[in-house]
Amino acid sequence: MTKKPYRKIAPSILSANFARLEEEVQQVVQAGADLIHVDVMDGHFVPNLTIGPVVIEAIRKICSLPLDVHLMIEKPERYIKDFAQAGSNYLTVHVETCPHLHRTLQSIKDLGVKAGVTLNPATPLTTLENIIEDVDLILVMSVNPGFGGQSFIQNSLKKLAKARKLIDEGNPKVELEVDGGIKIENIQQIAATGVDIFVAGSAIFGSQNYKDTIEQMRKAAQNG
Repeated sequence: MTKKPYRKIAPSILSANFARLEEEVQQVVQAGADLIHVDVMDGHFVPNLTIGPVVIEAIRKICSLPLDVHLMIEKPERYIKDFAQAGSNYLTVHVETCPHLHRTLQSIKDLGVKAGVTLNPATPLTTLENIIEDVDLILVMSVNPGFGGQSFIQNSLKKLAKARKLIDEGNPKVELEVDGGIKIENIQQIAATGVDIFVAGSAIFGSQNYKDTIEQMRKAAQNG
């Protein structure tokens, strides 16, 4: 029997209590998180405004886990160096915001950071066919980006399965990540499509016991 790949859980601090962010980050680290997912929003590409490089730098000082930084911003190429220097391990940009996607990905890699590409729910996977060899991570949004606590878009299951096939055929080293509406109840079904990394915000930070929630999610994902 082929051994199933290890599934990673990445708590999204978008749903954390920012009044005590240091404590929240430390708690999910101790609870067994694999990465910390950080959503950066500019109020233009998405209708919300969140943190910048200063907060990334602050998190880096208290956390040794990889920082998975998702840039939901226009003209991300202007800020890549700032976020890389702040301590990002992954920098993920949206296909929809990068007219020169290959150049942007190379800029990220040149800074020693893993380069990721994000697709909104309505964006087709065909946009990745010519750059699959240049990416380290593909992030499929299973909600419309901008706010936490949304419900998983069921059609994302087909898209994730197609993304897995694209990766396996084009560049097996790429990690497949999903973000949006991930819960204990649906993570096993989603895992069956071949996802490697699960971003979860409200499901973790809205729970009473972060450790128990992360363990349940990982166990269900491993059975997917």
